[in-house]
Amino acid sequence: MIGAARWTLLISISGIAIAIVLGTFICAARIGASKPLRMLSGLYISAFRGVPLLVQLLLFFYLLPRIGLDLPALHAAILAVGMCAAAYVAEILRSALQSIPSGQTEAAEALGISPFALWRRILIPQALRLGLPSLINELILLVKVSSLASVVGIGELTRVSQNIAGQTYRPLEIYLTAALIYFVINFVLAQLGRYAERRLAVD
Repeated sequence: MIGAARWTLLISISGIAIAIVLGTFICAARIGASKPLRMLSGLYISAFRGVPLLVQLLLFFYLLPRIGLDLPALHAAILAVGMCAAAYVAEILRSALQSIPSGQTEAAEALGISPFALWRRILIPQALRLGLPSLINELILLVKVSSLASVVGIGELTRVSQNIAGQTYRPLEIYLTAALIYFVINFVLAQLGRYAERRLAVD
């Protein structure tokens, strides 16, 4: 079960990494000047937030091979989790960006700083810092929903627990152990998040 927890962490951490990168671009499109990009990013967010992750996992697992992307189940699950979480991360970053004083953008433009440099050096670092508590909560949520990856045959913690319970006929002990492992993982992540918040805090 400890070994299976590594797959749970891999899916969750890889998913949040994809979500932060993709969510940043979606957020930029969502608040940008281009109306078509705003509409597309809004549609993306609505679609991935409106469809259950379980359905998305099954769609990715069965649809990708039909369009020529024959990914292993693990990679398909990570991609599904990451793209789903990107919709939530985009909204977290958008909310954080809206709390940054507009004077910073105006000052950067007055100094001749390029839009790319403005986002990379000023806006995104602040948005990540301001949105860190919500991003940590999203990571913890991904750890819990990663159990859905068992539907595509990945031997993560929940699936392995089910297999062991079926073999030993001791479901109570097995599922209590699984619950404890999930709790320890999320507790550690929460503590790391609080530590990061303190380190990044600005007086």
